[in-house]
Amino acid sequence: MCFQPRKQGLWRLLSCCVDAIILPGSLKISIGQHFETPITSALSQIIRCANARSSGFVIGGENEVTHPTIMSSISEIQEMVERVYDKYKSVNEGSVATYIPELAKANPEHFGISMITVDGQIFRCGDWEQEFTIQSICKPFAFQMALEEFGRDETLARVGVEPSGDAFNSIELDPRTLRPFNPMINAGAIAIASLIKKSPAASGVKAFVNKMETAAGRILEIDEDVLASESATGNRNRAIAFLMLNFGIIDEAVEDTLYQYFAQCSLRVNCNDLAMMAVTLANMGTNPVTGKRVFDFQYIKDVLTVMFTCGLYDHAGEWACRVGLPAKSGVGGGILAVVNRQMGIAVYSPRLDAKGNSVRGIMACRELAAQLGLHAFEFTNVGSSFMQSLL
Repeated sequence: MCFQPRKQGLWRLLSCCVDAIILPGSLKISIGQHFETPITSALSQIIRCANARSSGFVIGGENEVTHPTIMSSISEIQEMVERVYDKYKSVNEGSVATYIPELAKANPEHFGISMITVDGQIFRCGDWEQEFTIQSICKPFAFQMALEEFGRDETLARVGVEPSGDAFNSIELDPRTLRPFNPMINAGAIAIASLIKKSPAASGVKAFVNKMETAAGRILEIDEDVLASESATGNRNRAIAFLMLNFGIIDEAVEDTLYQYFAQCSLRVNCNDLAMMAVTLANMGTNPVTGKRVFDFQYIKDVLTVMFTCGLYDHAGEWACRVGLPAKSGVGGGILAVVNRQMGIAVYSPRLDAKGNSVRGIMACRELAAQLGLHAFEFTNVGSSFMQSLL
């Protein structure tokens, strides 16, 4: 591709950057003549080189920085994850969920982090193997399944995509549409459960578990004790379901719908499972370790969009500003975040804030996003190289 006059200003900036830092040999730039790396990619690489010099690490991309003075090894990334863990492991703010009795049994000191890249690199520390129930983190995956089975029009006839600004378990519908505001709150998730349930009811749960197993890359199970506890104390969700029955959002098989929803929330996972599910979304629906296709990629953008705007309930705006990633939290203590085309992140810590989000989880994700430049609108986060290849 030849140099064009309209790009002179940017090339002038690149020229200054070239003088200021050491470039890797694999990055070929010839100012004013021809260039073998797209201009936006070149700028991004230069910025990442500069960042690497000051911060000590950089990751990702087919043109990954390889110069020995600035290249970060895998072990250094692991050490960075461990530093984040050490920084927040002693935080004792928040408390475990008690409104579902079985969740009150969680050890409040458990804390684990797992991060998996789209090329299968795994970084983890702390209690990443500790199992807990997925709770509301099931919601984006159920939404994905509904979109795949029924398409956008039929699915969005039952649930909206607008942030509610209210608590996740509010007994309300959008007054303009008489639908749940979005599929990340309980009302929307119950509407989605009504769509994807099967007859007999156990087969719908099995279909969900099978999908999650393929995403996680291992066998998963429903926690029967938590399922029983959810069902015994889930009268608020019953009220939501019957409200939607009244307005024709769900059908008359209310108990089957609630069984589907409660069972989805009771799926046992660990931190690594969530990170693998997240990176499968990031990797256009394919598990990067097993190579199995899990999700239809044409609907992933719908799911990630709603996760970005609604995934942390009435903390969603703060999360979008401070972390800037599609994410979903659960009252079991998990948080899952997706860095599109790059990686999946999961944190587990059952100490929750007043909004039902993991205190340590939010802190750790904020730190990881800041240190790795993962915010969706971060200048150095190049994400997909598709458009760059066209420039």
